Amino acid sequence: MKCEICEKRMLFGHNVSHSKRHTRKISMPNIHKIKAEVEGKAVRLHICTRCLRTQNKLVQSAE
Repeated sequence: MKCEICEKRMLFGHNVSHSKRHTRKISMPNIHKIKAEVEGKAVRLHICTRCLRTQNKLVQSAE
């Protein structure tokens, strides 16, 4: 999954234990499905919580 606004995707890395063993690790972005109005049409978007928060701030400041 990825954010349709900022293109944020999952990150890959390693968990490193005290003995320095490396195991694979995946960090997923916090993606939510929302319904938004884009150019007068209702559209379902997959966006991250950072973009959702920014959109809420823009809507509140416009009111």
